[in-house]
Amino acid sequence: MRKRCDFVEWGVCMLLMMTCFSACSSIDDDLSNCNEEGQFQTDYQLKLVTNMTTELKTQLTTMTELSVAGSLETHLKNIFTDFAHDVDLSFYDTDSERERLKHDTPIMNANQKSYTLTLPMRQYLHLAVANIAENAVVGLTGDEYSHTSMLKQSIPTVPEGSSVGVLPSHTTGLFTARQAMEVLEGVDQTFNVRLYMANCAATLVLDLKGQTYKDIKVYGTGFANEFHISDSTYVYPTTSPLIRADKVATSNDLLCYCTVNFPSRDAILASAQRRAGEKPSLWQLKVYLTKMDDSVTETVLDITEPLKAGDLKIIKGSLDDEGAVRPYDSTVGVSVTLDWNKGGTYDPEL
Repeated sequence: MRKRCDFVEWGVCMLLMMTCFSACSSIDDDLSNCNEEGQFQTDYQLKLVTNMTTELKTQLTTMTELSVAGSLETHLKNIFTDFAHDVDLSFYDTDSERERLKHDTPIMNANQKSYTLTLPMRQYLHLAVANIAENAVVGLTGDEYSHTSMLKQSIPTVPEGSSVGVLPSHTTGLFTARQAMEVLEGVDQTFNVRLYMANCAATLVLDLKGQTYKDIKVYGTGFANEFHISDSTYVYPTTSPLIRADKVATSNDLLCYCTVNFPSRDAILASAQRRAGEKPSLWQLKVYLTKMDDSVTETVLDITEPLKAGDLKIIKGSLDDEGAVRPYDSTVGVSVTLDWNKGGTYDPEL
């Protein structure tokens, strides 16, 4: 009997040891009581994948336009950049709750930097955002959980008598990354995290052709208003706000206006729109020109080519006698309304 008891006690002891080991190694269990931690290095690098140089060289080619190209490149220097001022780093549980387990917001001030981190052994989903701290239009929200973490535009200002809101252009180039990580104990680990651009820009270049005017306002619309980081998807509102274009300072008679915003829908969604009988355009530029007699001419430019993350799209055109914009690209649709909302307010203070 004594030997049997010894065997039973030894078996129970081994069972307890196995249970303890399992509790501290399972990625789905609560690890708050486990002490095992792994130290690892994470290398962050901003990867600027853009067509900006190509777009500038192919669209702005004359001597007059080359001057505008230089001005536009300067205007967008803080947008199309691989330099990160700040980064927001979150590490999430991979179980059904997907809650954040660690959060850090270091100043990076570089396009590449390494951080050494120590975290409990387990699997994580890591999300990173760069250049969000100084963006006056877009904020990081819902980031307590990985599946709700998103970049979201501010609530637009709705002018009196209008149903469409207005927002300024984004003020920084935004970059994001997502990466699965398994932290191991006693193993040298290096995770390479590449951050890619999440917003883009659209530009209108106008030749006045000698026409006079009192004022011009330019807006872009048809863009996403949210970007969900964990699955890299954009959300498009039923009614897109107007993104106000900033006037780019030029040294000649050409006018240049630029918006910075999230991307447009892609071509597949455009096909679905055509089947539904809607406009085939993916996004629009809207121009409101106040003539010398205070009447307002509205020009809507319909663009069927998608505006993708990291891209710059330049639309060129000229003004006619009625103050309407006539695009040079025949694929750009155009509709004009003369005496549009004469005396109305269409550009509130933001």
